Amino acid sequence: MAMTMFVFLGSLLLAMALGVPIAHSLIMSGIALLLHLDMFDTQILAQTLLDGADNYPLMAIAFFILAGELMNAGGVSKRIIDFSIAVIGHVKGGLGYVAILATLLFSGLTGSAIADVAALGSILIPVMEEAGYKRSHSAALIASAGIIPPLTPPSVPMIIFGVTGNVSITRLFMSGIIPAVLLCLCLAATWAWIARKEKFKVQPKQPFRVVLRTSRDAVWAFILPVIIIVGLRFGICTPTESAAVAVFYALFVGLFIYRELKFSNITRVLVASAKTTSVVMFLAAAAMISSWLIAVANIPAHLADTLAPVMDNKILLMFAINLLVLLVGTAMDSTPTILILTPVLMPIVLKAGIDPIYFGFMFVFNNMIGLLTPPVGTVLNVAAGVGKVSLDEIIKRVLPYMWIEIVLLLLLTLFPQLVLVPIQWFMPN
Repeated sequence: MAMTMFVFLGSLLLAMALGVPIAHSLIMSGIALLLHLDMFDTQILAQTLLDGADNYPLMAIAFFILAGELMNAGGVSKRIIDFSIAVIGHVKGGLGYVAILATLLFSGLTGSAIADVAALGSILIPVMEEAGYKRSHSAALIASAGIIPPLTPPSVPMIIFGVTGNVSITRLFMSGIIPAVLLCLCLAATWAWIARKEKFKVQPKQPFRVVLRTSRDAVWAFILPVIIIVGLRFGICTPTESAAVAVFYALFVGLFIYRELKFSNITRVLVASAKTTSVVMFLAAAAMISSWLIAVANIPAHLADTLAPVMDNKILLMFAINLLVLLVGTAMDSTPTILILTPVLMPIVLKAGIDPIYFGFMFVFNNMIGLLTPPVGTVLNVAAGVGKVSLDEIIKRVLPYMWIEIVLLLLLTLFPQLVLVPIQWFMPN
């Protein structure tokens, strides 16, 4: 087992260290494992690659990414921010709370941390700078809040985990709604503590008619997550079907309600969403080789033997897994981490009697925290680029938020009911 793990991890890390893209690194590590196990066959390699992408639930990713691109191109982002500013922009540090609230409202649009941070940051950071907010403070806050969308429907990481781990994507979606609200409250409290000594220009309080107008303008954005959640909750549609509905809804709103999406722009939107989708699908296909070989080599059983001392204690086991995922998250992006570790950890989790939906949410949440940890920190890099600040500066500013997110992760580990009970509310058996 030790030699098998060395071959797999050694070849993967070596390829990554040489700058090989992660999907190609996964294929190379799969080839190394096939050679080590004396099973190399180009037909097996090709067929497994095809099987990895040929998965109906993965279609939801393509549709949700397209829906998000259409909503952003159709002017939804701006209306959500205008509504948030009208409601809470007038309090001290109000634009910070606007960023958190807007991120929560963005959650129903794309389910992608990177897309939401890029969209929100490009609009809100200049406004915050004009009001006296330091760019580094603003970028760090938006990056920290940017991990909220993947915790709620339509979460792309949850779809990937659900497909890889063979668990209900619908129940995974519902598992994150209450924890996402808790995360918003934790971030707001942290921002209040940071902003108490800052001298920000306070936005003027908007009259009720402005609040009413902005809420009326933004209501079409709020309807989309409701459609998704209601459709899933009552079994009207599957996640893939709800994603297709979201595309048609986003197209209708952008073209005929807000009228900011032009027919001439649709080709550009389709190309952008296709590029993003192709990256995820190629990763899923490449990871299938490793997943299949991990099962063939019986690595989960050997790892379970290693974790035997804590297998009887679910909390200790979750602490050990959380630590492992946090460490991996500092060096690897969320999608490959989910694709690689899910086949390894799921058999152990099931053997220990841990609810797979609870584990799925915790695993995704942990991976989202990894998006904020250097050196990889994808969301961190996006926020730094959008905010035009150095990576060193944003890392320093993001630490308080990252620590509070880790504290929440530990709290949810100690009290699984905070995740499990709300699932029963939304999806009773």
